[in-house]
Amino acid sequence: MIKNPKNSHSLPQIEEFLLSRQSNNYSQETIYNYEQDLKVFQGFLKDLGKPFQNLRKQDLEQYKAYLNSIDRKTASGNTPHKKLASFSINRFLSTLRSYLKFLIEMDEKPPILPENIKLVRTEKKHPKVAEMQELVRLIEAPSLLEKDKNIAKRNRAMLEVLFSTGMRISELVKLNKVQVGTDGKIFIMGKGKKERFVYLTDRAYGFLKEYLKTRTDNLPAMFIPYRGRNSNKKTKYISTNYFQEKIKQYRELLGINVPISAHSLRHGFATYLAEQGANPAAIQVLLGHESLVTTTRYVHASDTYAQKTHKKFHPLQK
Repeated sequence: MIKNPKNSHSLPQIEEFLLSRQSNNYSQETIYNYEQDLKVFQGFLKDLGKPFQNLRKQDLEQYKAYLNSIDRKTASGNTPHKKLASFSINRFLSTLRSYLKFLIEMDEKPPILPENIKLVRTEKKHPKVAEMQELVRLIEAPSLLEKDKNIAKRNRAMLEVLFSTGMRISELVKLNKVQVGTDGKIFIMGKGKKERFVYLTDRAYGFLKEYLKTRTDNLPAMFIPYRGRNSNKKTKYISTNYFQEKIKQYRELLGINVPISAHSLRHGFATYLAEQGANPAAIQVLLGHESLVTTTRYVHASDTYAQKTHKKFHPLQK
């Protein structure tokens, strides 16, 4: 039986659980998410006034309702006042399930079994992929909207590289110059420490070289911030938050009404390769997906492509 932690609402062996994830090569981002998710669950137990060892199956339904509430609290104790998407709720539940499995592996007896945690139904949305001309306008936006020429060249290069390669934003901001070959081939250490190559188009490589001409430093990072750089550090990377905010700003200034993010460019990369007839297995390799099933879920036909297909193949067009 699990021993009571000093705080009855605390979860036993959290540090050991996180350490086990680290020793199994989980990314730092994933480990951080696990830690934050379990803090939210601890907060729920505290509000419920129930020690972990007294947890029952019916409490899980209350936890789902708690996660779905606008009054829930974040890991830091704040109240966001907005509902979580079903996918986010399922992430919290999956974290708890993984934690309970770990306790069993450690020969502990949790109050409820992992299989008692059922995920919630996810909403099915019409997958929206921005049309090609909208993606092109967004990619070219820094050259038109940025007053600082160095920032314009850097952000344009980042967007060109992102759409050219289909890499994740986390991979883009952590890119080092040494990873890019003279042939435009880029070596990536991706999610789950999986290695792969991605490739620059001639166009993207051209904008990247134009940006690098503005650099007078010897820092290894490919894309560096121009403000707030700490000279005591060997390198400083651009934050994902900054880049996401910039994309949002460009989209709003251009009046593009389809939501576009860095992740949307990755979706667009896969979608438009598929529309041009690219082999799904090749797209899988380029995206760094472990399963082809994941890749097929990732690729959504654009509305224009669907419309053209309908017009071309519908038997009663005339």
